[in-house]
Amino acid sequence: MILAIETSCDETAAALLDDSGRLCANVVSSQAELHARFGGVVPEVASRRHLELIVPVLRAALEEAQTTLDEVDSVAVTQGPGLIGALLVGIAAAKAIAWSRRLPLVPVDHLLGHVAALYLDPPALEPPFLCLLASGGHTLLLDVREHASFRLLGTTLDDAAGEAFDKGGRLLGLGYPGGAAIERLAQEGDASTYAFPVARVNGFDFSFSGLKTALLYEVRGLPLGELECRRADLAASYQHAIVRALVEQTLRAATEIGAGQIAVAGGVGANSELRSALAGAALVPLELCTDNAAMIASAARFLEPLQPSGYLGLDAYASRQLA
Repeated sequence: MILAIETSCDETAAALLDDSGRLCANVVSSQAELHARFGGVVPEVASRRHLELIVPVLRAALEEAQTTLDEVDSVAVTQGPGLIGALLVGIAAAKAIAWSRRLPLVPVDHLLGHVAALYLDPPALEPPFLCLLASGGHTLLLDVREHASFRLLGTTLDDAAGEAFDKGGRLLGLGYPGGAAIERLAQEGDASTYAFPVARVNGFDFSFSGLKTALLYEVRGLPLGELECRRADLAASYQHAIVRALVEQTLRAATEIGAGQIAVAGGVGANSELRSALAGAALVPLELCTDNAAMIASAARFLEPLQPSGYLGLDAYASRQLA
């Protein structure tokens, strides 16, 4: 039984996975409402909230799995990338549990975790495949040849897709998180109303800063009081441009590397237009798209654990070198 902890940003999460890969519990406590008043995640606020939630979330996961710490064989935890203060809360909790019971500990890269969500059932995908990993902090195209690693094909040159959604939401006065708000409003709008640009960049990289600027100019150019009646069309057109950029680059990469299977992971992978546009792709279940500990437990199955005392000096990292 693997007990996994995830605290990389603003979700406090714990999960339990048995040796057959069956998910026994998956508890996520989101801080979205807490950070909405600030228009985005405030690192110090997130860290303090993790401190308050980590023990109740762990207890809830054990209760959901109808088990105890006596049945846990190893502990997994997100090491990075993410907010350092938030990550350290999870790492401290994982060390305490593992060391007190002389259990091995598995440090997991957050990005590998998102990919490993595809190994859970469903969709229970097996490598090789091309993965589009789109979230608030990352937009990546990954060539996945084995469970425990991947090769970077493309990344964003500026904003991540999720970040572009959040910034677009603020420009449209929709609050935080912007992605879900834009998707809801877009259902009432016409995506053909505005021809927002899709950046053409070398290789398989992405760029969303020009799109964000185009939305800013459209909003600023509206007559006073006009935004309210244009907001749905702007949201639909903006969302369509983001999805188009993601889909075009993904399909082009799949063709050039000869990928037989495309997969989508990460928070933006919950977007309904993106899921519809990539017909035939393996999709992470909606409840596992955003940050969660189930994906960390899934990744831990394929990684080498650190034995007791070998992990006491384990530290978090805010970013990783992807090239």
